[in-house]
Amino acid sequence: MNKTLMIAAVLGLSSVAFAQTTTQPATPAAPATTETAPAETRSPQEHFARAQEMAAQAEIAYPVAFADRILWKAALAEAYAASSAEPNNRQYTAYLGQLYTTTQWWINGYNTWLRLGDLNEQERQWAALTAAKLAYLRLQAGDRAGATAYINQGLQWAQTPSLLSLQQAAAR
Repeated sequence: MNKTLMIAAVLGLSSVAFAQTTTQPATPAAPATTETAPAETRSPQEHFARAQEMAAQAEIAYPVAFADRILWKAALAEAYAASSAEPNNRQYTAYLGQLYTTTQWWINGYNTWLRLGDLNEQERQWAALTAAKLAYLRLQAGDRAGATAYINQGLQWAQTPSLLSLQQAAAR
């Protein structure tokens, strides 16, 4: 009897843990208030502010940032809307790159940093991280040429220990 209760308790706890780590595929709807304009009528500034709000909520709600989490997905969508509406607004594009990097969407982060061009010190670190992650994935797939391209670009952004180590691994 005790073994049965223990097994039931373990199974119950594991299903609770599983429920806490799964995500819902649906995108959250905007709150139904008169203060929130429909997404298609929001200004780029409103999209940007909403992206920051969603990201702040996501940081509290989730122990690990992934792009498929509801709040992170909403933050990314709002940041993308702001950046797309004003593609020459450096602040919006840099924030989008930061969110892509934070949520481990490496290729989108990498492409955003490339598109942004001249990066500040923190942005160079984020950009180098995206390059290192993509280089590692290319090495794991046996694509040394692809890895080397990411490593070379990453090293232009920042000479990080990860990129230097990957450079040695790609040369072997």
